[in-house]
Amino acid sequence: MRILILGAGQVGSTAAYSLAREEANEVTIVDADPGALRDLQDRLDVRTVVGHAAHPDVLERAGAKTADMIIALTDSDEVNMVACQVAFTIFHTPLKIARVRASEYTRTDTLFMQEALPVDVCINPEQLVTEYIERLVHYPGAFQVLDFADGAVRLVGARAHSAGLLVGQQIKALKEHIPGTETRIAAIYRGDKSILPKGDTLIQEDDQVFFIAARSDIRLVMSEMRKLEDPVRHVVIAGGGNIGLRLASALEQTNQVKIIERSKERAQTISERLGRAIVLHGDAADEELLLEENIDRTDIFIAVTNSEEANILSAMVAKRMGCKKVMALVTRPSYVELVESGSIDVAISPQQITIGSLLAHVRKGDVVKVHSLRRGRAEAIEAIAHGDEKSSRVVGKRIDEIPLPPGTSINIIIRGEQVRQAHHDTVVEANDHVILFMTDRRHIDEVERLFQTDVTF
Repeated sequence: MRILILGAGQVGSTAAYSLAREEANEVTIVDADPGALRDLQDRLDVRTVVGHAAHPDVLERAGAKTADMIIALTDSDEVNMVACQVAFTIFHTPLKIARVRASEYTRTDTLFMQEALPVDVCINPEQLVTEYIERLVHYPGAFQVLDFADGAVRLVGARAHSAGLLVGQQIKALKEHIPGTETRIAAIYRGDKSILPKGDTLIQEDDQVFFIAARSDIRLVMSEMRKLEDPVRHVVIAGGGNIGLRLASALEQTNQVKIIERSKERAQTISERLGRAIVLHGDAADEELLLEENIDRTDIFIAVTNSEEANILSAMVAKRMGCKKVMALVTRPSYVELVESGSIDVAISPQQITIGSLLAHVRKGDVVKVHSLRRGRAEAIEAIAHGDEKSSRVVGKRIDEIPLPPGTSINIIIRGEQVRQAHHDTVVEANDHVILFMTDRRHIDEVERLFQTDVTF
């Protein structure tokens, strides 16, 4: 697939890194900064073009005439939208994806249409990050909560603690503990090592366990991994930017929210836009301020300023002063694992959250959802099975008859309104939504081929 990425910033670089690693993709990156492009070219097998991302001559030099897809990820909403317009009008590019952050553009359903602004898919990283954090707040004890099937099914990552009922026992005991619950343990990570979950696999303390379950069963399954934590009540948010404001607005209806903003003018602006949340003007790393705001009785501290250094510092200070759980927005992938190995409970990577939205449109076959995991080394995928026994490699086949690549498992099947655990003898039917977990995303081409129907179908 010929993919044209506009913008070599943090999101664009992550997209390029993820897509260029797949042999089937030819990636070209456009940016006005030659230095940023040289850095990417040194690390990746990509083509680069220097220039303005929306100018027709630049897009032509980048190969827009033959591109299958254009992904506009510059820092400017307007440049991204105009680039898609140019790609559609002049080069007839089939698929156009744009990063659009301003909510003012997305409030109407008539703006992004072929006869208006021909953007096929709008991606708002700030909104995706907000929804991701909101799910973590609602499921204390989890370090990752991801949606499938429009939220009916969720993939949850939780660290096993000694208080968990399943810790020290074999996985097959899960059926005895919670009979009738459709859940599957998709993967276990012990340190950096991936453990293939089998019935006789022992869950050990500190294991990172990923399980897939119906939304209504998540807390029940969580209790098998660790002692259930009380629901979150008190939340402190550091940073009143786009993410901080969105998050405060989403949480203030169900939680007691305080938001700390360094800029006096911005603090005044967001206080006028929020209903119940308390807005404080100050430095989120100021110990006196945190002490005054009872940080030791706060359930979660979430640092989402524009500075990852400030996020890390303020989260560490809040944790040291007694906050139960702290999260920090960290933009550099190399920082994420380092941060989580210290006193910070969850490092939030906006690039990894965003890349899943892009990958769902790049994948061959009818792939409707992709989540990037373990810093891009693993993936969770929702694919729809099409065809019949003659045209499909999965329809009409038992799970144990499907040639899944190493490290890949089919965990849950959604059939209509029913969520079903996938057993070895489960037969896949047409239109089933199949949830797969891949511990090694290098086999993604093999998985894609499984869900492609023959052209004769």
